[in-house]
Amino acid sequence: MENKQINSKDWLLRFIKGMFIGSGFILPGVSGGALAAIFGIYERIISFLAHITKNFKENVLFFIPVGLGGLTGVFLLSFGVSFLLGNYETIILWFFIGCIVGTVPSLWKEAGKKGRSNADIMMMVVTFILGFAFLFYGSSIFQGNITQNFWTWMIAGALIGLGMIVPGLSPSNFLVYMGMYKAMSDGIKNVDFSVLIPLAIGGLACVLTLSKVMDYIFSIAYAKLFHFILGIVFASTIMIIPTSYTGFTLLNYVACAVMIILGALLGKWMSSLEEKYK
Repeated sequence: MENKQINSKDWLLRFIKGMFIGSGFILPGVSGGALAAIFGIYERIISFLAHITKNFKENVLFFIPVGLGGLTGVFLLSFGVSFLLGNYETIILWFFIGCIVGTVPSLWKEAGKKGRSNADIMMMVVTFILGFAFLFYGSSIFQGNITQNFWTWMIAGALIGLGMIVPGLSPSNFLVYMGMYKAMSDGIKNVDFSVLIPLAIGGLACVLTLSKVMDYIFSIAYAKLFHFILGIVFASTIMIIPTSYTGFTLLNYVACAVMIILGALLGKWMSSLEEKYK
């Protein structure tokens, strides 16, 4: 009976994690890959994708709730994302920042699982600086509207896949600059297969191609790769800190404080569950 309860809690935990990871594919400034790393399943995702046939049944059963949660998160958010970000963007972003803050101790511990050297710390610092510079300046390359067709939606899907493979990279940011973000949200919400099919093809092609590369790097430089991820996570977190508080009242500021606390508590709770049921 106790094992059944543990399995049910573990299944629900992975479903919730999947919802958060799915949010990283549709919320600007949030990275699905970073959230997967934060919630302790990034390495397993990469390993599974790089070696599909290895422990296939076990991995499929493990990722079913993650996948269902991801799809649920994407579809639910596609309905509410425009309203929430249009009316409460600053408050919602503080909640996500809180989630990341609450899980950073767990991610730091994971990064040092196989040892931590000064070179690893330096890797994190350099990655933080370069990641911040890229996220701050690099996205301007994609500014402007792009014609939306099968091929450009495949490119958008590849960017989403890249956000899974490269933690800290937020594909939605680029889609906003490309003028495709709202059309993507509408396409998901309306189940428009002319949008969904090329998105899926581009995303799968990118993930399956690059996952082997990431898996190989994990096998030869685990600590350095995880500290690289940490640097990008810190940089991307700073990038989503809201800077505009025009028209804010005391109640709005209180709401921001409450949301970051709730987010941090949720992140810490999910990390503790991950340690318990890992």
